[in-house]
Amino acid sequence: MSMMKRVALARRPQGEPVDEDFSIEENAMPEPGPGEVLVEVLYLSLDPYMRGRMDDAASYANPVPIGGTMEGGAVGRVITSNDPSLTEGDHVFGMFGWASHGVQPANMLRKLDASVPLSTALGVLGMPGFTGWHGLMEYGRPKAGETLVVAAATGPVGSMVGQLAKAAGLRVIGIAGGPDKCAMACETFGFDACLDHRAYDDASALRAAIAAETPDGIDIYFENVGGMVLEAVLPLMNVGGRIPVCGMISWYNAGALGAGASAALPGPKLWRTILVNRLAVTGFIISDHWARYPEFLGAVAPEVVAGRIAYVEDIAEGLETAPRAFMGLLKGKNVGKQIVKIA
Repeated sequence: MSMMKRVALARRPQGEPVDEDFSIEENAMPEPGPGEVLVEVLYLSLDPYMRGRMDDAASYANPVPIGGTMEGGAVGRVITSNDPSLTEGDHVFGMFGWASHGVQPANMLRKLDASVPLSTALGVLGMPGFTGWHGLMEYGRPKAGETLVVAAATGPVGSMVGQLAKAAGLRVIGIAGGPDKCAMACETFGFDACLDHRAYDDASALRAAIAAETPDGIDIYFENVGGMVLEAVLPLMNVGGRIPVCGMISWYNAGALGAGASAALPGPKLWRTILVNRLAVTGFIISDHWARYPEFLGAVAPEVVAGRIAYVEDIAEGLETAPRAFMGLLKGKNVGKQIVKIA
């Protein structure tokens, strides 16, 4: 093939992304230089953090430039290798972005284990699963008999957190959008209960429902949503509770500062609760912790292979579907880990 396709950032979104914020382009096939590898992308990961990359705002990573390829991790098959560590036909993970093909230095790629499906490198055994494992074990510090609450319960992060907590002997309450997702949290992932946040008009109503499921209070709240869920959970935290923070998807379309967040939880109320209940609130960016990724694989991959950790994937077909699938992800329309099958 002499041409490849990619999805570029056509303009910066104003609020929720729309079709016009993306463009699908055809370009000449890139050629690998010394030490580089040309890869045909098979599966592309879609993740909430990508919304932040669309804004031109200071953050922990640079924004995607206008006209640049949308950022993202992917798995693919090596077509041409100019490095002896990889050969044609090898399967690898790399940051190829929303594209049908890509070139990366061989030392920036991870060769994949053929004993598990390739797509798992994007979800349960990839960045999202690693995020859940690291955040819970390092900052949640779970103890048997405690109670944990996690929102986006059927997503790749929330489902990992919930299953690990259950295995550690905790009571696990999920929060998800819709009765089908709540059923999945309990039936597929083994949660003790799951609440549909869409069934409640405000944070007070949701808080009452959560309180009924957590009679001993909440020891760990794994924060990946923000918004009404955070407002509902925070007053229920026990003294000495822990809150690992890896994301706030409910505020992503409001821009980098999360407009509207302060109206729901004024600073004094938020900080007083943290103080009085002696809460440990720890924000973390998983890319700071890749040195622990082999430890994560060693602990979790055997559990996935044995079927003791379940996962669900929502796979869209074709690169052209990536923008709409991503917009749906930000609204919670996906069921499980959102992936795009390219080839």
